[in-house]
Amino acid sequence: MNDQLAQIMAQSQAFVMLGFVVFLRVGAAMALLPAFGETMVPVRVRLFLGFAFTVIVTPAVANTVTPSVEQLGSPIYLMSEPIVGLGFGIILRLAIMTLQIAGSIAAQSTSLAQLMGGNNSDPQPAIGHVLTISGLALAAMLGLHVRIVEGFILSYQVFPVGALPDPLGFSDWGITHVAHSFGFAFALAAPFVIVSLLYNVALGVINRAMPQLMVAFVGAPAITAGGLILLALTTPVLLPIWQRAFEALLLNPFGGW
Repeated sequence: MNDQLAQIMAQSQAFVMLGFVVFLRVGAAMALLPAFGETMVPVRVRLFLGFAFTVIVTPAVANTVTPSVEQLGSPIYLMSEPIVGLGFGIILRLAIMTLQIAGSIAAQSTSLAQLMGGNNSDPQPAIGHVLTISGLALAAMLGLHVRIVEGFILSYQVFPVGALPDPLGFSDWGITHVAHSFGFAFALAAPFVIVSLLYNVALGVINRAMPQLMVAFVGAPAITAGGLILLALTTPVLLPIWQRAFEALLLNPFGGW
């Protein structure tokens, strides 16, 4: 009886240590994950979600992590696992920031940045806020939780436990996704930029032809109405484009590594 109890205690201790190692990576990523790591989500809820993801991921990576659990006392775990988790969270967060950047570009181009500024935890123009909330809803509908779990499991194949990531490869991976995020955001906001350019060129021509006309008073309502109409027309097109790109990212989050 005592031998069986000792064996159960040893297995329980090993599982707790294994869960702690996994939580170091999962908990760090939870601070940045889309939908689950939003500032509007209470801290206690995020902590519970971190434990839930840990319980799901731990059995799947037990064979990968178990041989190294005995070295848990090494400080390398306290450095490598949070770094990998933060990197994974940042890559997925960049997909949401793409919508925020696109909304900011669109708002600045159509003079709606100050007129329709959003008063929320992450100050941004209302266009960016609408696109961001819509993107988060689409991501949740795509089974985001399942894809995140798959990403955590895949991360243990790309970044082994107990080893710091290669600095050059890790930085190149991040820079690649940051550059793609900004380029994709500008592509999404391109219709607003083009309309803004045409509007300013037309306004300049009218001002040269009729200097006595106060073109600013005439053009301000026009660009405001045009921006709102363009937003209503392009949002059903832009969001599916972003959705397909986000699905591709979830299927291969370590593509630039």
